[in-house]
Amino acid sequence: MNYYSTNGKVSGVSLRQAVIKGLADDKGLFMPDVIKRLPQAFFDTIDTLSFQEMAYTVADTFFGEDVEADALKRIVYETLNFDVPLVKVSNSIYSLELFHGPTLAFKDVGARFMSRLLAYFVNREGDDVNVLVATSGDTGSAVANGFLGVEGVHVYVLYPKGLVSPIQECQFTTLGQNITALEVDGTFDDCQALVKNAFMDKQLNAKMKLTSANSINVARFLPQAFYYFYAYAQLKKLGKADNVVVCVPSGNFGNITAGLFGKRMGLPIKRFIAANNRNDIFLHYLRTGNYVPRPSVATIANAMDVGDPSNFARVLDLYNGSHEAICADISGCSYDDNQIAESLKRCFEETGYLLDPHGACGYRALCEGLTAGETGVFLETAHPAKFKETVEKIIGTEVAVPAKLQAFMQGEKQSVPMAKTFEAFKSYLMADK
Repeated sequence: MNYYSTNGKVSGVSLRQAVIKGLADDKGLFMPDVIKRLPQAFFDTIDTLSFQEMAYTVADTFFGEDVEADALKRIVYETLNFDVPLVKVSNSIYSLELFHGPTLAFKDVGARFMSRLLAYFVNREGDDVNVLVATSGDTGSAVANGFLGVEGVHVYVLYPKGLVSPIQECQFTTLGQNITALEVDGTFDDCQALVKNAFMDKQLNAKMKLTSANSINVARFLPQAFYYFYAYAQLKKLGKADNVVVCVPSGNFGNITAGLFGKRMGLPIKRFIAANNRNDIFLHYLRTGNYVPRPSVATIANAMDVGDPSNFARVLDLYNGSHEAICADISGCSYDDNQIAESLKRCFEETGYLLDPHGACGYRALCEGLTAGETGVFLETAHPAKFKETVEKIIGTEVAVPAKLQAFMQGEKQSVPMAKTFEAFKSYLMADK
């Protein structure tokens, strides 16, 4: 299958080129030429399939024309070697726990899938590839651990100084090997701008092959569609598959875009809710029809602190620029830190279920936005222990740290201080290579 750019000046790009390139030459994001609908028979029997079997069918729809069947199956099965429980939180609200992977965050699936797909292409070409990834929290840890030790791939993680949680920072600054952490004196948007500008710099690209593992890369965001199919399958087993509403805590909008792709493939999700923190750029678009990026604001739900979500371009392209069509499928909401904390505490006290700050946004949105007869699923995107100090302060009791996170916290921090100017970033990369 070929891919085209959301900016309309690049088309006919192969999957291999799209994955290795990351960003199109016209600065747009790659989109598949066709989003194929899955047959009704698949949905009729989806509740009888394992997570891996179901995910392979979805992956084959996107990648089957370009990746050998045995290799694609191996990639899927290696990626999905952990559980994704659906937990009932209240009468009509369920949490899809996406934090049972290696770094206890939802981005493990996309990062692990991409690392294996990229290795598949790199090993065929024999060229080294440099992965640039900007993170506001969990992306860095998921990508760093997904690519750790992958031959022929070096990863540079750019993160905003002082704006990720201590545990998140440990997960990508203590690894070494083929992982380099760059501590940028700026915001996530500054980090993301550095990555995008690097792709556009001819001198830099002539010296080193660059790609991105942010959700701007098709191999990173598309596998996240697996979650939505699996949630539907589990609800179908419970007899709750009618009138499903999915609420996605949204930052860079890669996750919800993957869900929208699933809906386009025939997945019967009634509607989506994009839950924002104070960085409510998308909500403003829904209300006004105008997309107005602005500098991000730091919140306790830091992974959603994005002032110019890249994947908005994909959402717009998916709906042919129709504000009306987008609003028909997606509603939005925005919560400040006090509201997030209030929801987290109330959920814990009333149900015993412990949210992280991002999941708290999703849970609150469903509490306020579900109508009679609807079943709501919110994506619980990270383990609450990744935000230990914040969560403990809210609930007034200690949060146990899983062994996986404790192991990361024993490592020694290895990071490189970096100014937020592209000149400084470019000079470092040129010298490093």
